[in-house]
Amino acid sequence: MPAKTPPDIAQWLARLPLFHDIDPLAIERMAASTRVRRFDRADFIFRSGDPCDSFHVVLAGQVKLFVLSPAGQEKVIELVAPGGSFAEALMFLGRPYVVNAQCLAETRLLSVQRDAVLAEVQRDSSFALRMLAGLSRRLHGLVSDVQAYALQSGVQRVIGYLLRDQAIDDERSEDAVTVSLPVSKATLASRLSLTPEYFSRVLRELEDARLIEVDRRDIRIPDVKRLAAYTG
Repeated sequence: MPAKTPPDIAQWLARLPLFHDIDPLAIERMAASTRVRRFDRADFIFRSGDPCDSFHVVLAGQVKLFVLSPAGQEKVIELVAPGGSFAEALMFLGRPYVVNAQCLAETRLLSVQRDAVLAEVQRDSSFALRMLAGLSRRLHGLVSDVQAYALQSGVQRVIGYLLRDQAIDDERSEDAVTVSLPVSKATLASRLSLTPEYFSRVLRELEDARLIEVDRRDIRIPDVKRLAAYTG
């Protein structure tokens, strides 16, 4: 991969929700033992069962977290975009990784060492409380995902994903918007706990209803409110 200027590691760490309001000196101490790492597309950052001695922050690219069934079927747990982090909770448990992390594109990330984080937790109890608050926000997001899988239909899940960044009640919500899928439809289907075939059927259904227009990975939504109100 082409060489790039390393980012200001302390600044990247300070931007993480996990480290909001953390003392700048603590950030500097953790940054001193944080590594910048580069991966090619399809490279594994770690595999299930590998020892977990750090958590990771994506600077560029995209990372897929997934598990495999005994039959070899893949279930995508999370797609981590630039600015996102992963493996924080596992780092505190001191146990091996329970998921696989694979790059979906050329990726650059920071690996924050477990020992550096634990040293700050021992040094300052308020640091630990802020870390807990950050992990609680992540847990809330995961619970919301589980609720969606259990209570929403496949059509509602797809619509929810397409509209995840749209303000439905905004005055501009009647304007057409285009959503670009960041990954393949098969990968996104797994993230939404759908089969690729069913995901494609939902897109066709929404297209037949003239609620979306599909052009490969670009999906144009002529009317956000109409799509949000669709129940199938």
